[in-house]
Amino acid sequence: MNENNDLKLETITLGGGCFWCLDAVFRQIRGVKQVLCGYAGGRDSAPSYARVCSGQSDHAEVVQIRFDPQETTFSSLLEVFFAIHDPTTRDRQGHDLGPQYRSLILARDAGQAEQAHALIARLDAEHVYPQPVLTQVQLGQEFFPAEAEHQDYYQRHPQQGYCQVVIAPKLAELRRQLGPRLQPPI
Repeated sequence: MNENNDLKLETITLGGGCFWCLDAVFRQIRGVKQVLCGYAGGRDSAPSYARVCSGQSDHAEVVQIRFDPQETTFSSLLEVFFAIHDPTTRDRQGHDLGPQYRSLILARDAGQAEQAHALIARLDAEHVYPQPVLTQVQLGQEFFPAEAEHQDYYQRHPQQGYCQVVIAPKLAELRRQLGPRLQPPI
C-alpha cells in the first residue's frame, strides 16, 4: 500500500471465533486491503496465543481489517461478519469454547458503534437468528497483533486438518453466497 492510499483506508476489528477463519474469509472480500490476526478486548498488556487460549488475559481472538470505503462499506463488512459466525452463543463458535472466541465488534468511533448496534437491533427485530444476538460492541480497545505464525494461516496451511474441516467449507459457502463481492485473496 502506498501512503496516499493508506490515508483513505478505514479499520474495523472483529472477533467471532478462531481468527484463522475470520482472516481467511475477510481476505476474500473486495475492498479489503489488509487483514491482521490479533488479540483485543482484554486486560493483558502483552497478550500471547498461549495466554489468550488459557483464558488468563480476557482477550478475544480478533482480526483487524483495513478496507477501502470506496470499494466496500463498514456495514457491508458487518453483514459478512454476521453471516459467517453464530452471534447468539456466548464464548463459543462450534467446537471452539472460551471467552477468546466471543462475538465482538471493536468500533473505532461512535459512528461505527451506532451502526453496529443498529444492525444488531435489526437482526433481533427481524428474528434472523432463533436466539438474540449476543455480540459485544466496544469502543477504544487496543489491538495487539498475533504472532507471525498466525498471520494468513489458511493460505499457508490449506492441508492442515482444521483448515480442511472448518475453514475450507466456510470459504466454499462464502463463495456460493457472495461471489460478486469477492476478490482474489490478498
